[in-house]
Amino acid sequence: MKSIYLDNNATTPLDPVVLESMLAYFSDGFGNASSLHSFGRVAEEAVDEARRKVAGLIGPCEPQDIVFTSGGTESNNFAIKGVAHALRDKGRHIITSRIEHLAVLGVCKFLEQEGYKVTYIPVDEYGIIDLGALKQAIRDDTILISVMYANNEIGTIQPVEEIAAIAREAGVVFHSDAVQALGKIDLDAEKTGASLLSLSSHKIYGPKGVGALYLGKGSRITPLIHGGHHEKNRRAGTENVPGIAGFGKACDLAGERMEEDNKRLRFLRDRLWDGIKRDIRDVRLNGHPEKRLPNTLNISIKDVDAESLLYNLDLKGIAASGGSACTSGSLEPSHVLKAIGVSDSFIRGSARFSLGRKNTETDVDFTIKVLHEVVERIRGRFASH
Repeated sequence: MKSIYLDNNATTPLDPVVLESMLAYFSDGFGNASSLHSFGRVAEEAVDEARRKVAGLIGPCEPQDIVFTSGGTESNNFAIKGVAHALRDKGRHIITSRIEHLAVLGVCKFLEQEGYKVTYIPVDEYGIIDLGALKQAIRDDTILISVMYANNEIGTIQPVEEIAAIAREAGVVFHSDAVQALGKIDLDAEKTGASLLSLSSHKIYGPKGVGALYLGKGSRITPLIHGGHHEKNRRAGTENVPGIAGFGKACDLAGERMEEDNKRLRFLRDRLWDGIKRDIRDVRLNGHPEKRLPNTLNISIKDVDAESLLYNLDLKGIAASGGSACTSGSLEPSHVLKAIGVSDSFIRGSARFSLGRKNTETDVDFTIKVLHEVVERIRGRFASH
């Protein structure tokens, strides 16, 4: 049976070139990057080289502005908790949006239990934050604004530079979860104006279990993990040298291939959407039609249950998702789709197709055909009851 993977926003397959770059650090280059002998120096050089490569993909920025972490979730926790604790004497008010990843919303809920106040800004029907509401929400005790660069479910890209300008004018730190943006769209840390950016390796054909936090110059932050002098006293713990080396190589490849990848993925994404809306009635696009990640298509189909839809697609070898991988297993409708106003008749029939480098036109055409068959079968079953 043909196997088609259309869940690249959840994770991407490890690029063989990336794997090759990691292998040496599982064998001869196994040293601890903090050790002073030759084994340690080899590992340290690998980490420093990867730091330069990650900085290069979001540059121009300095390699020392990059702190390696275990992934996007840790980076978000580090950024938000770290700023909140470092600036608690200045204020305890945080602003975020209603469509953030749970790695941001969960941290905000935790900080509310510690006495911090959090304002959740609404978004429009496309998932773009209300800039007017953002400005009005800023108070004298506001210390942090955290708004994601691009949404993991619907792909909508936020006006990050405008948000950064609002934050800068108010003297407020701005953090952006850029996990889904990295390697998919041009990401210039200095031009963006964010003080902190969360990054992850496994969304760009790198290994799981490694990410980074960009810390702009002058950022005040309290370490999340204590116990050593690693990462210039910002993140304790022995560095994951093979993973970090792989992350660096993945960033190199993303920079080289971004323009070509995006052109092809945008074509495949639009071909998929054109076929779906041609063959299936009562279907809607979720997210902005243009200000959207080039690989992401989120749809809602009326009178269809997403669980049945995804299960039947999987039986045909097609892997898609109902939204964020971090919310799989939840029976609750997506908080992102609720925030953009998707009606009850559509919201439970939602699916996300996120394409990647390995996908082809044949994959897309087969998916259109199978999706139409599955929807008709599900609707026929519902109609007969």
